[in-house]
Amino acid sequence: RIVLRFLEAKGDPQKMKTVYNTLFGQLWNEQQVVLDEDDLMSRREEYDAELPEGVLCLTCGVDTQDDRLEYEVVGYGMDRQSWGIEKGFIYGKPSDEDVWERLDEILDRRWQFKNGKGLKASVTFVDSGGHYTQEVYENCRKRRMKKVFAIKGKGGEDVPYVGPPGKAKIVRNGAVVGTTPLYIIGVDAGKEKIMSGLEAENAERHRFHFPLGEERGYDANFFNGLVSETMEFVTTARGGKWRWGKLPGHNRNEALDCRNYA
Repeated sequence: RIVLRFLEAKGDPQKMKTVYNTLFGQLWNEQQVVLDEDDLMSRREEYDAELPEGVLCLTCGVDTQDDRLEYEVVGYGMDRQSWGIEKGFIYGKPSDEDVWERLDEILDRRWQFKNGKGLKASVTFVDSGGHYTQEVYENCRKRRMKKVFAIKGKGGEDVPYVGPPGKAKIVRNGAVVGTTPLYIIGVDAGKEKIMSGLEAENAERHRFHFPLGEERGYDANFFNGLVSETMEFVTTARGGKWRWGKLPGHNRNEALDCRNYA
């Protein structure tokens, strides 16, 4: 029974932690292997179409910055496989309507398989942190029929990856004019899943695919940002804890955030 639980948990950090703590009676070491961005770039593949065979649905993750929206469209299939479809930038202040109209072009796009059939993004999560929280709330509410939702990242070991949404108040000129769903994303749990999947690249399961052709956005900057963080041990008054920290030489982490939200 214990062996089966272990085999079923492999590749999922949260399940492995439970197996180690409750069945093995051992502490789960959360320290990650430092991934090499050049190695990940070398694993890029030639897709035979916008959507490779095996993709069953698409999601989009959007990171909000003061001068742009960054997004990634990601495809998912059986056995926890994922495919990077497009990573891009929409420059302009998130308070500008034009920025959101250009995001609509991404969300309304039907990405095509080789046979001509296609898929749109099934759901989109938009980061509401930063200086444009209310603008994100308002624009997500306008796009609820497209399943565009505001999210807020929250760190911590016990925060689930994603739970039921709450409601965020939309405030205009000091008055509440409505509400919109707001999902809390356990960003630490998400990063664990992403890094675990990247480490298991050569396994039959949990494989992450990335396309050749830098016009899709999967260039050196993308991979530098994707592996920009690792677990580090920090001493505290109670002994210490693990947390995510930036690696030297990795200044931007938006690629990791977009993948996390997607």
